Amino acid sequence: MALLLTGCSVGPDYQRPAVTTPLQYKYAAGWREAQPQDALSKGEWWAVYQDATLAQLLTQVQISNQNVAQYEAKYRQALALAGGSRADLLPTVSGSASSTRSGSRATSTLSGVDQRTVSDSHSAQLSASWELDLWGKLRRTLEENQASAEASAAELANITLSAQSSLAQNYFQLRVMDQQIALYQQSVTAYERYLQVINNKYQAGAESRGTLAQAQTQLESARASQLDLVWQRAQLEHAIALLIGKTPAEFSLPAAPLAAKMPAIPQALPSQLLQRRPDIAYAERNVAAANAAIGVAIAGYFPDLTLSASGGFSSSTLHNLLSLPNRTWSLGPELSGTVLDFGATSAKVDQARASYDASVASYRQAVLEGFQEVENYLVELKTLDAEIAAQQRATDSAKESARVTANQYEAGMIDYLDVATTENTSLSQQQSLLSLQSTQWVASVELIAALGGGWHAPQQTH
Repeated sequence: MALLLTGCSVGPDYQRPAVTTPLQYKYAAGWREAQPQDALSKGEWWAVYQDATLAQLLTQVQISNQNVAQYEAKYRQALALAGGSRADLLPTVSGSASSTRSGSRATSTLSGVDQRTVSDSHSAQLSASWELDLWGKLRRTLEENQASAEASAAELANITLSAQSSLAQNYFQLRVMDQQIALYQQSVTAYERYLQVINNKYQAGAESRGTLAQAQTQLESARASQLDLVWQRAQLEHAIALLIGKTPAEFSLPAAPLAAKMPAIPQALPSQLLQRRPDIAYAERNVAAANAAIGVAIAGYFPDLTLSASGGFSSSTLHNLLSLPNRTWSLGPELSGTVLDFGATSAKVDQARASYDASVASYRQAVLEGFQEVENYLVELKTLDAEIAAQQRATDSAKESARVTANQYEAGMIDYLDVATTENTSLSQQQSLLSLQSTQWVASVELIAALGGGWHAPQQTH
């Protein structure tokens, strides 16, 4: 029995597939290859932005987001499946009890008298069966389901991080859009003042009809651009509502200044960060599950051995059912297996091996894409710093030019056309600066998500 219980497990033991990774990032010094660390606590990665409103919104994602709730339920389902596989390793005990009365009626051919027979039958039985895992099929099944449950946990973490990242990106875009709308409102107010001045001059015959039309065009164009941003902002607000599990009618985010602080990227990123990505963990756990499935398929070549035993009582009278003479019992092994399947088992093994190869390729692709995403966002943020600095200088120059031409117009030195041109240029440069800043906020969130949620060193969970 001891030899039977310590039977071998057919199929290959799992080894994490090797992946080719660079020793460091092209755009960030200090990166080193590391082992997967997806189980380590990442903390609240959004704390680096120091924005209370953003933090309050992001904490609602895990609670109210329906996509997260869906994957959380799938994770519980996977855990239950693994629990069922664990129970298959142990004996199954069942019991039954029955009490029946049966009768028959027959007419004698000689006497013509009906004869009735009534009989009672009572039984109580306890049975047990145990499939001995000689070839490791049950253990490989448990291994497969446990790996699938871990993959489901990583998938839940990935969908949660994705929802949080989307919310943070929408939030920053909305806050920058608040600034853009406010900037257009300032321009509308200024253009209204210009229009009033020019209209007064036109009424007095000191300004042309063309100049008045130019001022009117400039004003209405600014109003149209402002209204275009209003509906875009509303859609961002609706997207945030959906991410926290609310209808657009239930959620409102009033306009406010952007209070967040742009976090600085560390010069030396910790080596564990990319390995915390839940999508990479999900792909790697799927490889482990596929590897175990090979063993399950190979076990199909070998017979199953089941030990079964039963005991109980059977009697025609209920009052002496549990007496020694009425006892019944059975004990014996059952060996069952496929004698000839015309290659069906071999096909299942080939299918399992092909599925494993596909999952290995998917895992390696996930790692490569992870490095690509981090590199993309690193170079984007690095370039944006210089681009924003240049755009800031251009904006300052445009604002100064608009100020000078406004003074010259009021002094009667130039026509309003020059004012309109410099004002439009100044507004365009300011809006471009805000658009670049919006891109920078979004890229910083994308980099954090690409690094698995934060760029601070992880803390061990206990």
